[in-house]
Amino acid sequence: MTRDPPAAPAQRTGAASPPADLVAHLARFAGELRRSGVAVALIDEIDAAHSLVLVDIGDHREVRLALRCSMKVPRRHWPAFDRLFFEMWRTGTGAPPRSAGRDQARETPEPPPAHSSRGRSLDDLRRRLVQVAAEPRQDDVDADPGHPGWSPRAALRRKSFEQCTEDDLAEMKPLFEQLVRRIATRRSRRKVPSPRGRLVDVRRSFRHSLARGGELVVLARRNRAVEKPHIVVLCDTSGSMDPYTRFFLAFVLALKRVVPEMEVFAFNTRLTRLTPWIAAGDPSTTLASFARNVGDWSGGTRIGECLAAFATQYLRSAVSSDTSVLIFSDGLDRGDTAQLEEALRTVRRRARRVVWLNPLMGYHGYRPEARGMKAALPHLDALVPAHDMESLEALLAIVARR
Repeated sequence: MTRDPPAAPAQRTGAASPPADLVAHLARFAGELRRSGVAVALIDEIDAAHSLVLVDIGDHREVRLALRCSMKVPRRHWPAFDRLFFEMWRTGTGAPPRSAGRDQARETPEPPPAHSSRGRSLDDLRRRLVQVAAEPRQDDVDADPGHPGWSPRAALRRKSFEQCTEDDLAEMKPLFEQLVRRIATRRSRRKVPSPRGRLVDVRRSFRHSLARGGELVVLARRNRAVEKPHIVVLCDTSGSMDPYTRFFLAFVLALKRVVPEMEVFAFNTRLTRLTPWIAAGDPSTTLASFARNVGDWSGGTRIGECLAAFATQYLRSAVSSDTSVLIFSDGLDRGDTAQLEEALRTVRRRARRVVWLNPLMGYHGYRPEARGMKAALPHLDALVPAHDMESLEALLAIVARR
């Protein structure tokens, strides 16, 4: 299993730099909120740490709204929350503007250039946040006794797909929809025209003024574009994957709605492209169509042959240098492992990253000793669990990473 290199500690370069230990800083911030009369439970602090993976940490407005939402701050406490946020998170910028408590506030400056010391610190924090998101979250029972720390949905997030029923799948579908929506809100550094953008596009403004005799009547604006990842999914539909396949494909169908260009394939003893069969509406209809039309569903598996077929037929059209290739399989291969290694090596050379999702990693003490997994490991960027909703949530943080 390959891992990302450990993140270097964030640099402290004066008051403008964020704290090196973000988790400790979050704890101090939560403590100040409690002292100000804002009730914040321990589970709210954990949710706040995970929420920062899903926003641009260089954008203070996004960070403020993410913390306020994940900490479940009541509306009547927004002024106190905003005051403390500007004191503890926007150091060196002076007092907050009077409109800081309003969502439509425009006080947030553009993030500093990446070459600055602050930019380097924020990059370090992004890497640390991904590590935080990959760690197991504490049980909800650790929450503050004064706040509800358990709910049926929280239990469902940690319930293994192997133990789930059809009723559980029906409950999970709207949760999948909420989960994947986060991946479609990541802002890139690229600027695009926007009627309500925060930045004035000077060049377009002057160009438009030519039609009005040179008068700047309306200012053209722009904003940072929403960045959607490029994804290719290959799902093992062999018999050993039966307890997990329907749940993972339901998650993939939800993801397909926010990443329309995503390609989906199934493999067992042969490779099948599923993308043309994905229909709008109830995912149950699409899942039933998959089971009817995919040959040898719940049968054997030849991972090497199927990945070789993918590399030969679809690699150039479906995968580019910014594509994340996700392979969902337990690695129990009956075919030629040399063929598997060669196919993965070919895919890895072209893709941005190759992530193997193994549901067996949800079992305590699991080791990747199967022939297929041993052959695949040297050619993967990550080997991650995919046995429950929580593990899929952590996967999104990996896919969204640039």
